[in-house]
Amino acid sequence: MTSSRSYHHGDLRRTLLAAAVEAIAESGPAALSLRDLARRAGVSHAAPAHHFGDKAGLLTALAVQGFDGLGEALRAAGDDFRESGVAYVVFAVRHRAHFEVMFRPDLYRADDPELVAARERTGELLRGGVSRHTGREPDADALAAWSIAHGFAELWLAGALPSRVGADPEPAARAVVGRLFS
Repeated sequence: MTSSRSYHHGDLRRTLLAAAVEAIAESGPAALSLRDLARRAGVSHAAPAHHFGDKAGLLTALAVQGFDGLGEALRAAGDDFRESGVAYVVFAVRHRAHFEVMFRPDLYRADDPELVAARERTGELLRGGVSRHTGREPDADALAAWSIAHGFAELWLAGALPSRVGADPEPAARAVVGRLFS
């Protein structure tokens, strides 16, 4: 008998990660459960554990996916410092579930080699963009730029910005990031 709960799933890992994004969008990362992900994916409750081990393993994979996605967004912005900051904010808004996990090392295995590599690649893109823009040692300036872009993204996602900022994060982020190092 064939059913939707069959183990012959096309790409169960990808399906479970997509279900995790959906669940986090609904209830946040703390409420995520492997049993719920299995239900959403139409597989046995043991299937997520087979792929990820536990919730921390699943969230580690989601964080890796998020850092890689943020890296792609930053590369797409090119060498334009302001557009890199905008890309950071837009990524946070469009990929909120990933963003909510990526910067919460208490939720995942922060020492996972794949995660460390993904986080480092993305960090290098951020530092490199600041270094090209300022021509100075990138660490302090990169921390300032990251803090401003990240803080703006967090405020946007929380709905904590005043209405005069507008309804579109791109021009608002462009104005904020443009104030850096001017």
